[in-house]
Amino acid sequence: MPQRNPTLCAAALLAASTTFATSAHAQSTHVINIGERSAAVHLPASYSPGFAAPLIILLHGYTSSGAQIESYFRFTPLSEIHGFLLVAPDGTRDPGGNQFWNATNACCNVYNSPVDDSAYLRALIDEIKVQLAVDDRRVYVVGHSNGGAMSYRMACDHADTIAAIASLAGATFLDPSACAPSTTVHTLQIHGTRDSIVRYNGGCSVLGLGCYPGAVVTTETWATYNTCSLIPDLTSPPIDLDAGIPGPETTVAKYNRDCALGGSAELWTIHGGAHRPRLSVDFSRLVVEWLLAHPKPETCYADCDVNGVLDIFDFLCFQNSFVLGEPYACDCDPDPVCDIFDFLCFQNAFVAGCP
Repeated sequence: MPQRNPTLCAAALLAASTTFATSAHAQSTHVINIGERSAAVHLPASYSPGFAAPLIILLHGYTSSGAQIESYFRFTPLSEIHGFLLVAPDGTRDPGGNQFWNATNACCNVYNSPVDDSAYLRALIDEIKVQLAVDDRRVYVVGHSNGGAMSYRMACDHADTIAAIASLAGATFLDPSACAPSTTVHTLQIHGTRDSIVRYNGGCSVLGLGCYPGAVVTTETWATYNTCSLIPDLTSPPIDLDAGIPGPETTVAKYNRDCALGGSAELWTIHGGAHRPRLSVDFSRLVVEWLLAHPKPETCYADCDVNGVLDIFDFLCFQNSFVLGEPYACDCDPDPVCDIFDFLCFQNAFVAGCP
């Protein structure tokens, strides 16, 4: 069944071009330019244009950079093992010379910049999909601190595209009504209990901006968005994420019961962990494995109203989407244009039935 591939109108206003640079190890870097901003996509040696690969967006914290966050997380070797595309873009610089993401009211737009990083990152993802073979069901965002908050912002604004996000020492919006995801997104919050910058139990920004929820509230907020039970599964064994703390110091709380399809929330609590923990040899592997285990669900175009039953209401739903020109629902081919071929595609899907 073809995958729905919505586009962001703002992306059409941004010029995009590409260049290539190849290393001696058959890996390559594919540079995407969106307006005046560029980002290098790491292509693993296994990449082939004929096979769609997962995509991971790695976001740095306030004052940091894409190169620095990759040096900290070290996702590139895992890209070679698991075959995913990896990009660690840079935020813009504020008047103080610090790179940041305009994520939430608590972090970290100190100078009230009008930059729309949500639109930029969506345009970046869309352009990567145009130029490279990307698995629509496996697009992920990961970030530290300000980058973690930006990961949640992307889940809020672009739930149709983001399958899952992981946040280390970040936080979602304090006001749950500030975020209205259009569909489910899997979320993973990782947080140290001794974080003095973004406090585990919540607080207000050290930069003098707004306030943010704690790690548990952040996780439960997303469990609520995903309609999950707020009674966590605590049966998973502890894991070792912080090399500076002896033994497996991190406990796991899973909010994965009664969730809507494609959604869950999880909290990894690093007991005694700081804002920037000393990452263990297992940290990045466990995060990547968690992401890849949480793709978007398979879609069935015939079930337009997404109730698990194929009936006349699906025809009415599709017809209404077609008349309104909603590409997410009516572009069955996808090409991406809503036309008579989408009607034929829908009819064929209806006759074939859903898996």
